Amino acid sequence: MPDEDIRLQLLNRWLDQQLPALFAARGWGEVPLGTLTPASSDASFRRYFRWQGAGRSLILMDAPPPQEDCRPFVKVAERLAEAGVNVPQILAQDLPRGFLLLSDLGHQTYLEVIDGQNADRLFDDAVQALLAFQQLPMDAPLPSYDDALLRRELQLFPEWYVRRHLGIELSEAQQAAWQRICALLIDSALAQPRVLVHRDYMPRNLMLGTPNPGVLDFQDAVYGPVTYDVTCLFKDAFLSWPEPRVRGWLAGYWQQARAAGIPLQAELDDFLRASDLMGVQRHLKVIGIFARICHRDGKPRYLADVPRFFAYIEAVLARRPELAELAQLFASLPQAAAVPA
Repeated sequence: MPDEDIRLQLLNRWLDQQLPALFAARGWGEVPLGTLTPASSDASFRRYFRWQGAGRSLILMDAPPPQEDCRPFVKVAERLAEAGVNVPQILAQDLPRGFLLLSDLGHQTYLEVIDGQNADRLFDDAVQALLAFQQLPMDAPLPSYDDALLRRELQLFPEWYVRRHLGIELSEAQQAAWQRICALLIDSALAQPRVLVHRDYMPRNLMLGTPNPGVLDFQDAVYGPVTYDVTCLFKDAFLSWPEPRVRGWLAGYWQQARAAGIPLQAELDDFLRASDLMGVQRHLKVIGIFARICHRDGKPRYLADVPRFFAYIEAVLARRPELAELAQLFASLPQAAAVPA
């Protein structure tokens, strides 16, 4: 029997043990017969299930050790809740086995409903939540987005996309250029003011809710560059917006963040440059991750969105001459050169 089926059996048994105490504590009466259905899965080993019964709905997270660890999710959920952010409430937990029982933030993600007409309103709500947790004091024991982490992330691009996916070995000159590119991107990131960073703050991880939005997938939060999350929000992995509109949203965030006292670049142009370089770092990382998910984990569908990230990077290369070496490297990679407009 596959391991995932065994885990599902264990999860079901654990749920049966937790529901009576939960229902009693909440005054919900007798535990009804319920159904357990897949809610979602992501690019990691985590899985989510939705339990429904008698009009109530709960979410179960299955995060199998040693590949996953629930403790950061619990810790960051508490931190975000302190800021008034709408995150799942943790109703029961078994950290050694990787099981969490959570409140259900709903069925509709931003990604499923956002369009040209409602984007301003939905993104304004998302920015308010972002500003709320960026104002948290950095006194919780969370990791830092340091040189080592930034460098590990960037290495995913040559390791998994260039070498594994394209089948190309970089020459000595190309490797030297790549190291200079990494140094530029890392220095820019480390020079930025630091805040709490979600690390995947995008429409797929935001739920329509009250208050709006519900925020998910925050377990990898760190302290790091102030531009990271807002750049991630508007330059999404799964949908793209016109450059002028993105610039307007970024400028609006910058104004609101300054008014809220969040540490960030004093000049808008400096903020936009930092956002551009931060975006390039993230996009290179994600291209590498999507290639790794394809070749290591057997999930090729993510590669369909790789051209979107090259398009984001190409737009930045066109206005940031300091990235000329990255443009030259792209030009030498056959599959990366044919980037859709």
